[in-house]
Amino acid sequence: MKEESRQQEKTFSGENLSLASSYPAWLEKVLASMALRIVEGDRGDLTVITGRSHLLNLLRFLRDHTNTQYKVLVDITAVDYPQREKRFEVVYLLLSVRYSSRITVKLSVDPFEGLPTATDLFKSANWFEREVWDMFGVFFHQHPDLRRLLTDYGFEGHPLRKDFPLTGYTEVRYDEEKKRVVCEPLETAQEFRAFDFQSPWDQKVDPKLLAPKLTK
Repeated sequence: MKEESRQQEKTFSGENLSLASSYPAWLEKVLASMALRIVEGDRGDLTVITGRSHLLNLLRFLRDHTNTQYKVLVDITAVDYPQREKRFEVVYLLLSVRYSSRITVKLSVDPFEGLPTATDLFKSANWFEREVWDMFGVFFHQHPDLRRLLTDYGFEGHPLRKDFPLTGYTEVRYDEEKKRVVCEPLETAQEFRAFDFQSPWDQKVDPKLLAPKLTK
């Protein structure tokens, strides 16, 4: 094992990991127990698909192993897919300064089960996780200070969810009579309609409606 590890270190030392032809295969082999699959992009960028139970072990391995050293957590974000059973896809973007390489870690999660916090592994995860909680409502267990980050105190809902209305639920304005800023429920002229998240270009149109009408 020691000899194999030395050969691996010699193989990848000093080169861009995204350009090393043998690196994706090696990574897929060593992450077999933690990754559901590894996807290689057109430019050699790697995306690791994992599960909730393996997240912290995977991040720790990518940070500490000699051949990876992704020690910088660049960002944590999420994507909302309302039609999926596990609605949110949480994305971790990592950077290896030594190898000049980037890698993406993705996993699907239900908003009610949440994810374990990564603040013990990366200090920058603190505010990133607060932002994901604020914008999407994904809960992070054992986070030291999981408060809203971008919205105001008392804000209702999570703005980047697909079912959140564009106008929001409240409005903030300056009241001339009270001489101060007030926050009031938003009054709309009509109720919000239910969206089916289908593109209007994908909907089928009845050919009869497109046929020209003949006039006598």
